[in-house]
Amino acid sequence: MFSDVELKLKKKNKLLFSRESLCLQELIKLIQLQNHRAIVMWALDCAKMPLKQFEAKYPNERRPRTCLALCEDWARGKIKMPKAKQAILGSHAVAKEIDDSVSGLLCQAIGHAGATVHVETHALGLPIYELTAIVRKHGVDNFTEPVSEKLDYYYTRLKYWQENTDKVELIWANFLLDNTKPNKEKLLSERK
Repeated sequence: MFSDVELKLKKKNKLLFSRESLCLQELIKLIQLQNHRAIVMWALDCAKMPLKQFEAKYPNERRPRTCLALCEDWARGKIKMPKAKQAILGSHAVAKEIDDSVSGLLCQAIGHAGATVHVETHALGLPIYELTAIVRKHGVDNFTEPVSEKLDYYYTRLKYWQENTDKVELIWANFLLDNTKPNKEKLLSERK
């Protein structure tokens, strides 16, 4: 299940997961079945754990937290995209500014979770970066169990939001209420 990850480790790739990663295929299939709102709820929900880990080490760095807060406001129609985009770029900037690869990967994951409000294809950035952080943290000999647990968590949370997004009474930005638009992750897969 992780042979491609092990190969990328040997090649010293920065990112160890991609859309082609064997372990992400079931999650990708489930993402392709969702409406945009469910994917947004899933991404913002799942990004809370990497945010907590990041803030435990960098409690005074607020840009990743601001990213998630403003992206949630964007999803609710409270702000426009340019303000949220600046916050997303801020989370990504932290990753470049700190000399800590694991925490930097978490900031990238948070930025992609926020960008999911823009388009569904950003959603996979969350697991790609967070899972890479997990491998980097645990090392080549000890990553399979924590990565497998995180994959189960992603899948379980997405199933939860698949069932509950429209049951939770939230105000949504108009562009997220349009169910006639096709799932961009599914379209991307169909083009390959």
